[in-house]
Amino acid sequence: MINQEGNETRTGWLEQTFEERRPRLRAVAFRMLGSSADADDAVQDAWLRISRADTSAVENMDAWLTSVVARVCLNQLRSRQQRREEPLVRVPDPIISPESGLDPEESALLADGVGLALLVVLESLTPAERLSFVLHDMFGVPFDEIAPMLERSPEAARKLASRARRRVQGQAPTPDPDVHRQREVVDAFFTAAREGDFDALVSVLHPDVVLRSDGGTARPQLTHVLHGAQQVASQALIAARLMPFVHKVLVNGAAGVIVVPRRQAQVVMAFTIVEGSVAAIDVLSDPERLARLDLSAVLD
Repeated sequence: MINQEGNETRTGWLEQTFEERRPRLRAVAFRMLGSSADADDAVQDAWLRISRADTSAVENMDAWLTSVVARVCLNQLRSRQQRREEPLVRVPDPIISPESGLDPEESALLADGVGLALLVVLESLTPAERLSFVLHDMFGVPFDEIAPMLERSPEAARKLASRARRRVQGQAPTPDPDVHRQREVVDAFFTAAREGDFDALVSVLHPDVVLRSDGGTARPQLTHVLHGAQQVASQALIAARLMPFVHKVLVNGAAGVIVVPRRQAQVVMAFTIVEGSVAAIDVLSDPERLARLDLSAVLD
């Protein structure tokens, strides 16, 4: 029989083990849920479950902790799916940072180029597809370990990840890693828009550029998807009146802007730059979610 002192020792060891792995578990949850706040909630929920569990039979602690967090996230994704109609496009809550760079926690969360465009595409996957792709392709979890989480066979999990991978590769191109080069392209985009130079706008846009805009329930007229340089350039000219309120920031670690009249964010724009051209623009203009953003670090 294990005495109270033994239980306390075991609990202390488990808590220390969990805290050492928290950054990785938070990264898993962030890629699953697309929100740093939701990721923190999921990791805390997972800890409450883990702290009450009997871990005496656990052989691989890393795999077990990952599976608990993944199951919590899977339940949240399924709950989201039931609560809302499938939107035309959903832009996840962005991580806004000053141009000087990310803090260490943000850097860990956004490692491996987890930009807003990728998270937007992940939002379009089914919960099972997202779990299979995130765990296998981003964290190297074998399909034999993923399958029990989904109550499916390893081969079924493999097919889910493959389907998700094709969609991600087709809709979320890998961005240029140089943030300074990204900023040069974004600056050229806004200069052309401000000057009303349609041809210059088209030249900085990839021919197959996609613009995804999420206005939320308050601004459904701003929820749409545009394809092609001509359409996106036309939209940029219409929005040129907002140019005086543009502030340069990092959006999920990449060059982007916020439109801030009267110190209240009205629009967040994230850019995906590929080979010197704008390949994707993701726009969040949902006032309810924008009001929750902490902009103190980028406006002061």
